[in-house]
Amino acid sequence: MTEEHWSAEVRRDDGALRQLAAEWDDLAARCRTATSFQSAAWLTSWWHAYGSPGRLRLLLVRRDGRLVAGAALTVRYRPYPVLVPVGAGLSDYADVLLDDACADRAAAELAAILPAHRAWAVADLREVRPDGAAQRLLAHWPGRRGRLPDSVCQHLPALPMEELLRRLPGRTAQRSRVKQRKLAEAGVAVRETPVGEVPEAVGALLRLHALQWRGRGATPEHLGERFALHLREAVHGMVAAGRASVQEYRLDGELVAVNVLLLSPRLAGLYLYGAHPSLRRRLDIAGLLFGESLARTLRDGVPVLSLLRGSEPYKQRWRPDQDRNQRLVFGGGRFAPAAVLHLGAVRLRAAAVRTARVRLPWLARVRTRLRELRSAAAGD
Repeated sequence: MTEEHWSAEVRRDDGALRQLAAEWDDLAARCRTATSFQSAAWLTSWWHAYGSPGRLRLLLVRRDGRLVAGAALTVRYRPYPVLVPVGAGLSDYADVLLDDACADRAAAELAAILPAHRAWAVADLREVRPDGAAQRLLAHWPGRRGRLPDSVCQHLPALPMEELLRRLPGRTAQRSRVKQRKLAEAGVAVRETPVGEVPEAVGALLRLHALQWRGRGATPEHLGERFALHLREAVHGMVAAGRASVQEYRLDGELVAVNVLLLSPRLAGLYLYGAHPSLRRRLDIAGLLFGESLARTLRDGVPVLSLLRGSEPYKQRWRPDQDRNQRLVFGGGRFAPAAVLHLGAVRLRAAAVRTARVRLPWLARVRTRLRELRSAAAGD
């Protein structure tokens, strides 16, 4: 029996993600935990818009020349050097990639090259799913490590709308059926955007999103040109690769809503939408978007529709199931004190937030008002 040859490298050149895109996506197709946020299109466009030259750390492991593990990371200074995932902040799910055929050995090899090529003190991976591939990396890490709770993500089983409504309490289900009938009677025309028209459709989505949230505390980042650059490039690439779908909604010939649905074999995700304020007053936007997204999810044979991060009221109405992402922190060796300090700071901040929610509820109102002001300034 021929002995396997394992090799590892760390790419630091800014063009590495783009150069390795085909090989990276081939690995993603062999990693059952991969989501659209681990696609080459998403990571490459994020790096193009948000990356700092010279700070990319692309960790690669090969078995007999074939890529079997990958971690796309970038260095930040807080003030000590911290490795975080490429896509951090805008990705609802972060992870590494491991080939399912050799996931445990690949994770061990990936854990071995992290300290060998390191000018960093702590690796801080936020928003890892409970069953994410990075959990194996944590299991093989020889130094200081920690696992902390992170954002709540919600999801629904991919069922036809009528079956989904049966999950709801009687009155809620009845009201939702009435709203669904109104949607059918309104005659909203739905069109899936062809790949060549995706950048234009994403631009329309962002304009509608800004209108929809005007004066209501939009996320300021979603109103900026850098985010627009990232989303147009990322979604265009993901639609071309079958990793996303863009849906346009027209009423009486006028474009009134656009949404982006992320697609992967295990789950679809409602990432972002924009809807004209006049549509909100006339029809059930959530019902419209959920209905069409469920139909596409079912058509692709995907078992779960994720509502991603956040617990907004329009999501709660559907009685979604919940999972909590996890924050994985790695450190050790001569940098062990920095890892301990980092973990302590994260835990202290989380405790302070919990205390403020209970004892200082007015802070939430101040925060919302500040977001509204920043949103208004960003939209000017």
